[in-house]
Amino acid sequence: MQVLISSGKWGRTPTGDFTIWTKLRSTRMSGGRGSDYYNLPNVPFVMFFSNADVPATSGFSFHGTYWHNNFGYPMSHGCINMRITDAEKLYNWAENAAVTIYDN
Repeated sequence: MQVLISSGKWGRTPTGDFTIWTKLRSTRMSGGRGSDYYNLPNVPFVMFFSNADVPATSGFSFHGTYWHNNFGYPMSHGCINMRITDAEKLYNWAENAAVTIYDN
């Protein structure tokens, strides 16, 4: 599957081989500080990923994005933002899936 995404600004998205360890049809996401703070309800098709170097508690995920349409440009706090339709396709396919994230 090849889709246009938005990854983290300033290199915040980890690269390497990961496993999708849990999926949520939707969830609230919040974090950051000051002008970087975000609080987003109902983020759709969330797939959290981890590996030995990036623990599950770090909160990195693939997910659908309704708050911007700037795919192809760094926009996130580290997650991989996807169009909702693309996130849904990946969500329906991925069950404990192995994924590779690389910097192009």
